[in-house]
Amino acid sequence: MEFRHFWTALTVLPSIVYCQSPLTSTKRGLVYIPSEKYPQDDANWDSPTSDLTWYYNYGSKPSPAFANFPKLQFVPMLWGTGNSSTFLSDVQSQIKAGANITYVLGFNEPDGDPSTGGSVIPAETAAQIWLQQIEPLANQGVKLGAPACTDFIPVHWYSNFQGLASHIGEYVGTFNKSIWVTEFADANVGLQDSQTFYNQSSNYLDRTENVTHYSYFGTFRSDVSNVGANSAMLTQDGKLTDIGSWYLGGGETGNVPKGAANRKTTFLGSGLLVGLATMWCVL
Repeated sequence: MEFRHFWTALTVLPSIVYCQSPLTSTKRGLVYIPSEKYPQDDANWDSPTSDLTWYYNYGSKPSPAFANFPKLQFVPMLWGTGNSSTFLSDVQSQIKAGANITYVLGFNEPDGDPSTGGSVIPAETAAQIWLQQIEPLANQGVKLGAPACTDFIPVHWYSNFQGLASHIGEYVGTFNKSIWVTEFADANVGLQDSQTFYNQSSNYLDRTENVTHYSYFGTFRSDVSNVGANSAMLTQDGKLTDIGSWYLGGGETGNVPKGAANRKTTFLGSGLLVGLATMWCVL
């Protein structure tokens, strides 16, 4: 990374370290992870204070839970090889039925480990699937999200705020494209550190022009969180944590998240490799 990109990211820090996140933001979306055990948790996301505008669910079809949420635009994702053969037809069917599909996401952490959510797709396979299942959507005016030679670049981050700012600065400096931060949290840290990270990062993302969309991770109970209990937006009882409420435009709840006694926490990788992106462009 060039020094000027690193310096640009650092110069933002002093002005936002002590600021609470803005109550609302048009950039915010939802990484929707349904709970089969507690489907009632979905009611949390229909908040009167929220201005969430979009969501994705790692799949090609919208979630029934949001059928009555017209303000939430669904963004299909071709997660990996599992839904690759029907992705194009699934999305085209929705467009034909009148759905507002203007963006799609391609491949969830193709370089990542499957135990932490990676789709593990070789570059050659990804390129073939991309040309067959995603690229044709560009002819219908849909904007495509994946590394480098696309309309926008999705990234993930699971560490401290300074690293997030530097990581995004590197992508902006390298590609000069719009950035979607589709997963982010400070994994496996204390409650105060997790809340500070959320406030710092959301302020930064709102102020960074190249970042057009972001979605905090995650929409689940703290006792099943794979990024640490304190990052969760819901407590072990399904109540909004402070972070969950802030993200939806509300105030502090005082609800303290607790983890499962014997749960081993692991976290997802930091996203998509530039080298893989370059190979896609060449192909």
